[in-house]
Amino acid sequence: MDLRYTADEIAFRDEVRSFCREKIPAEIRRKVSEGRGLGKDDVVTSQRILNARGWAVPHWPKEWGGQDWTPIQRYIYTEELLQAAVPLPQQFNCYMFGPVLATFGNQEQKQRFLARAANLDDWWCQGFSEPGAGSDLASLKTKAVRDGDHYVVDGQKTWTTLGQHADWIFCLVRTDMEAKKQRGISFLVMDMTSPGITVRPIITLEGRHEVNEVFFDSVRVPVENLIGEENRGWDYAKFLLANERTGIARIGLTKERIQRIKRLAKEMPSGAGSMWDDGDFRGRVAEVEIELKALEITQMRVAAKQGRADSVQPDPASSLLKIRGSQLQQAATELLVELAGPFSLAAPQRGAGANNPPGGFDWVDAAAPSYFNNRKVSIYGGSNEIQHNVIAKGILGL
Repeated sequence: MDLRYTADEIAFRDEVRSFCREKIPAEIRRKVSEGRGLGKDDVVTSQRILNARGWAVPHWPKEWGGQDWTPIQRYIYTEELLQAAVPLPQQFNCYMFGPVLATFGNQEQKQRFLARAANLDDWWCQGFSEPGAGSDLASLKTKAVRDGDHYVVDGQKTWTTLGQHADWIFCLVRTDMEAKKQRGISFLVMDMTSPGITVRPIITLEGRHEVNEVFFDSVRVPVENLIGEENRGWDYAKFLLANERTGIARIGLTKERIQRIKRLAKEMPSGAGSMWDDGDFRGRVAEVEIELKALEITQMRVAAKQGRADSVQPDPASSLLKIRGSQLQQAATELLVELAGPFSLAAPQRGAGANNPPGGFDWVDAAAPSYFNNRKVSIYGGSNEIQHNVIAKGILGL
């Protein structure tokens, strides 16, 4: 594979790079860079700027807001957003529900939902995991029983990311209680204001409200909200999860973190010099950079395959991206905590002085929460242990 960009691709990269730095508010990008939580307004603002440029959902079919880009252009676009610390378009709208609907939904559903999802007029969340059905997702118990023109839904979902903001939820529900567990599942969408839906917060280790429990108590859902065919939801979920796992790699985000670590390390005092004078620390930074380059080549292969018009089957190589990408994200946050040292601990009083960290306290205050929050990336999208099984079956043929 020739990894050199053509002149047109370089021009496209420069266009995206300039747009990111000139049009996306600097305060939003600073929050992303430092690993601090974004508010709903930050995400909506950024996505609508991208959507106005036609760049919120470039991987969608063109009639629904996509761009006729090559796989390499799509790759460049995502990497430039990540390296500029621009929030990616809302994951559930743009990379999960949107592609499933565009591929498997009917025309009426596409017209109803896709444009609003691209502009974040509707905020979507995902209802997959349940207590006792996380990595073993096919064991889910939330059921939808047909009652005339409606399904009646009862059950519970958990780890529902940003469900407190959501207008709609896409869910896997069991519609055939007698079938083999993968074959009795359907893909259903529900209005979050429906009677019988309750959202309860889960406060994570770093003190953030990012995930939730969602309860369904005899929720009536119109049959027209079924996506695709009844009892084919497992196929749609596999398609969705392959897209999610590819996106979890977030190579550009880790690149941006590593560049920031190198810059800060040269300013952070340590002994008679700086942290960057520590050969062991430099070696571990270099190790992450080398692994990132290897992963980048793999991601380009997967991106090229996904760009084919006939490619709707999930690529098991996306599991490779998910495993290694999540590990490298975690490695970068570990280096940040080491770099911050005792500054990463909360301090009740701080004043200006020679002992203050370079670049101020915002980045060190975010170092430990970012470290804790990134423990999850090896679990969501299917735990890394499960991804090893996917690779063994889909790539090694075991």
